[in-house]
Amino acid sequence: MSEAKEAFRLDGKHALVTGGASGIGEATCRELVRAGASVTIADINLAKAQQLASALPHAQAVQMDVTRRASIEAVAAQLARLDILVNNAGIAHVGNIAHVEENDFDRLMEVNVKSVYLVTRAMLPLLLERRGSIVNIGSVAGLVGVKQRFAYCTTKGAVVAMTRQLAVDYPKELRVNCICPGTVYTPFVEGYLEKYHAHEKETMIAELNARQPIGRMGKPEEVASMVRYLCSDEAEFMTGSLLTIDGGWTAA
Repeated sequence: MSEAKEAFRLDGKHALVTGGASGIGEATCRELVRAGASVTIADINLAKAQQLASALPHAQAVQMDVTRRASIEAVAAQLARLDILVNNAGIAHVGNIAHVEENDFDRLMEVNVKSVYLVTRAMLPLLLERRGSIVNIGSVAGLVGVKQRFAYCTTKGAVVAMTRQLAVDYPKELRVNCICPGTVYTPFVEGYLEKYHAHEKETMIAELNARQPIGRMGKPEEVASMVRYLCSDEAEFMTGSLLTIDGGWTAA
């Protein structure tokens, strides 16, 4: 009897991960490589992307500014094929509508929303050739209101809408899904704590843990495992889906 095939394999597939040098992006690159894929780590921080690529087999690093069309198209021109696109790059902001300045709002829209449009559009011909899989990293903030996150909630709601719309336009040509994490402990969150709560960091970590009913923040590797599943043959019937991984936050 032959041995059972390992589930969720991605052998022979080629992936591009934006914001791939740290946090959820880094964990995703590691998991996709572990599943057998070749990965292009796209990040504005080329040195950090190169450091990660040097530690992984079948990985290459490219510098990409996801807000600049020329930067994105330069990367697209380097790729011979693409089976998987993970739109992961993003930034956050704290404040209600009265405290969100116009330049901050514009910046969040540019990085979190327009980048998904620019990167997906540039990679679309390659993805269509392979009946590719797109995974957008959204947030529970795109599904429910979160206090003091007006601009962030707005942008992640847009990512949810783009995911569903793309799935409707390309039902047979692409698979497009969105992962909506709760709070995941990453350098992204660490930077937020340092910027806004350096004097009460431990207290805030406890509050962030408690915000998820399960009692802790998520791990980047947990989100990465969901990305792997969505890109695998086992998920062939899944498109236009929003998957929460939030410790019970949106169930409460």
